[in-house]
Amino acid sequence: MYEQFGLLIDGVWRASRSGDACPVIDPVDEEIIGHLPSADASDLDEVLTVLAREAPRWNKVSGWERSAILRRIATEMRANSDRAVHDMSAETGKPIAEAVGEWNAAVDQFDWYADEARRIFGHVLDGRDPNVRLNVRFDPVGPVAAFTAWNFPALLPARKIAAALAAGCPVVIKPSEEAPSSTLHIAAAAIKAGLPAGVLNVVSGKSADISSHLIASPVIRKVSLTGSVPVGKLILRQCADTVKKVSMELGGHAPVLVLEDADPVAAATACARAKFRNAGQVCISPSRFYVHDSLYEPFVRTMADVANGLRIGRGSDDGVDMGPMANARGRERIVGMVSDALAKGATLLAGGEVPGDRNRGFFYRPTVLGDVPDDALIMTEEPFGPVAPIARFSDLDDAIKRANDVPFGLAGYVFSHSLEGANKAAEALDVGMVGVNDMLLAAAEIPFGGVKESGMGREGGQLGIFDYLEAKYIKMRVA
Repeated sequence: MYEQFGLLIDGVWRASRSGDACPVIDPVDEEIIGHLPSADASDLDEVLTVLAREAPRWNKVSGWERSAILRRIATEMRANSDRAVHDMSAETGKPIAEAVGEWNAAVDQFDWYADEARRIFGHVLDGRDPNVRLNVRFDPVGPVAAFTAWNFPALLPARKIAAALAAGCPVVIKPSEEAPSSTLHIAAAAIKAGLPAGVLNVVSGKSADISSHLIASPVIRKVSLTGSVPVGKLILRQCADTVKKVSMELGGHAPVLVLEDADPVAAATACARAKFRNAGQVCISPSRFYVHDSLYEPFVRTMADVANGLRIGRGSDDGVDMGPMANARGRERIVGMVSDALAKGATLLAGGEVPGDRNRGFFYRPTVLGDVPDDALIMTEEPFGPVAPIARFSDLDDAIKRANDVPFGLAGYVFSHSLEGANKAAEALDVGMVGVNDMLLAAAEIPFGGVKESGMGREGGQLGIFDYLEAKYIKMRVA
């Protein structure tokens, strides 16, 4: 599956100098799909040399030319979509339809940033002295080290690569070892599109070794991470030594508020579809449901019906609605959280077990828990799996307080037919993004990101490119 790939360094696919390789595991049957080289210190040093060489060159390429290259990358990605989608599904187990949607969203990132590359605006202010001009311009921050997760293996790297290239920054990216093929296909599209050698480099191997080696180098001036909160905190500490610019999206624990005037069946149907997408392994997945007392029974009944009606299996098989989880450790975490919730008084309404006909792979049935107490582990820690914990509320202010009472703040959702209630709840949620009667938040044109321990910076939209730029102020006396 990876025969034509490897490490991409200075425009060349090759093995690591050590000869070491790491396996990629099929989450459906736990068989080895293939192997990718594990970069050693000498490989990473070569990458750093290449980035230092290319930074001043790519910096000087005009926004118009960078725009044209990004547009061609999007075109090449569309041409290779069938292969990329099937490889993604094989690595992650996600249904083909979800993989198609993700690949198209990744293409959108390059289309969006092709436009943004030509719109890096500075500004000029008149000085207090009429002979003085105050100029503000934006320059590329410099070489970027990017690290991505496995749950959206095409969209996450696309957000980082497209923004960095548009800003004029060369990149080294390390994809997740669970699902590397999408990054490799994006890099192959960039080569075909005429991106100069060395501007985009891809390394694989042990994440901790690669990140610590790259971040320790003064060559790297910006780090972008999508990952867990503990990993994000570690990366921040490492970046402090050389004071690097950092942006990171570290996941969340998205609350859903279903207000008294909402349609409980429509809300539950939308919530279930969003909750079980990608087996719940979505950073903005709704993961804590607070439902008004008057709507509780029809809401939980609908959620359970949808969960029980989902077909699970290999993502490439016809009619499959949900694939496996990505790995054994994720499923073990879910099993523990469900057991904890039930022990503390929650009610099992659907699922709650490994399918009896699946003795291999990392499958877990879509699960719905009712009357989950606030002290259950699943209400305070991100589950990142196909489990929907539901609680009741009678007072909206109390529900908002409970929703905000976690250290995370990525996304939140509100269902209401009242403009006043929806607006009050949306503005009160302490998160970076809110969906009102809608759960499809991610798009190339919006600023994606969170607050508190969910990270810093934004990806996408008009704001996304600024995480790869530095403001420079120039005072000029003209006479």
